[in-house]
Amino acid sequence: MKLGYQTNTWGGVVGHPAGVTSVKDLYYLANGSTEEALKEISEAGYKGFELFDGNLMQFKDKKETFQQLVADLSLSFIGVYTGGNFIYPDILEEELAKIEEVAAFASELGAEHLVVGGGAVRSSGIKESDYKDLGVALNRVIEIAEKYNLIPSYHPHLGTNVQSPDQLDKLMPLTTINLCPDTAHIEAGGGDPVEVIKKYIDRIKYVHLKDYANGEFLPLGAGGQKFAEMLEVLDQAGFDGWITVELDSYHHPKQGAEISRQFLSNFETLKSK
Repeated sequence: MKLGYQTNTWGGVVGHPAGVTSVKDLYYLANGSTEEALKEISEAGYKGFELFDGNLMQFKDKKETFQQLVADLSLSFIGVYTGGNFIYPDILEEELAKIEEVAAFASELGAEHLVVGGGAVRSSGIKESDYKDLGVALNRVIEIAEKYNLIPSYHPHLGTNVQSPDQLDKLMPLTTINLCPDTAHIEAGGGDPVEVIKKYIDRIKYVHLKDYANGEFLPLGAGGQKFAEMLEVLDQAGFDGWITVELDSYHHPKQGAEISRQFLSNFETLKSK
């Protein structure tokens, strides 16, 4: 198994303000330095990285700078994280156009994975039809990803209409997209990450890990997640893809990365490449 880290810990999870008035510019964004993040991810012992779509697009006119930075640090560009509301027909084409632009650029720079979150929660509450609409939208995301030779996965997330295990079970038969389980979001949404991984193991090509306790996301080993059991399930299934630690924020980002990397070194079956 190959170990990566998300750059969002450096600066925390924010968003591009242009997205308030322009859906095509509605990017996730970590408000820190991508250059610093990649340097410290490499120093902490990881071999790859994932970043938000907004941070990727900051290099749209600086492609060579990005490529040189990644090469100098001997890192692999694992993938990019993006998302959308996905349930409102009037803006869906704008959301998909944004995702296609991101996918095209990520592919050009050598990424392997396209990870999407989303599924809006209406002010009036979730409609059952929202799951069908989300499934249709995600199938279109698959088409975009495959056009650019990326592996598409859906990431359940707190605050969306797919945060609980029951909601995930409603969605998954309505789309053929892969599942990227975020183990802490699954637990925070009321689920058991071990059981979710077991249930959907045939649709898991990529994994996000973070620990969780008392409503807080934590470095690996600092909470109560059953990582040994999760990794055993993945190992038994022959999973040999990337596992990315994705800690939304930490007071000392590099230290958080180092804590999680040391924790993962305890598992002999994990062999970073």
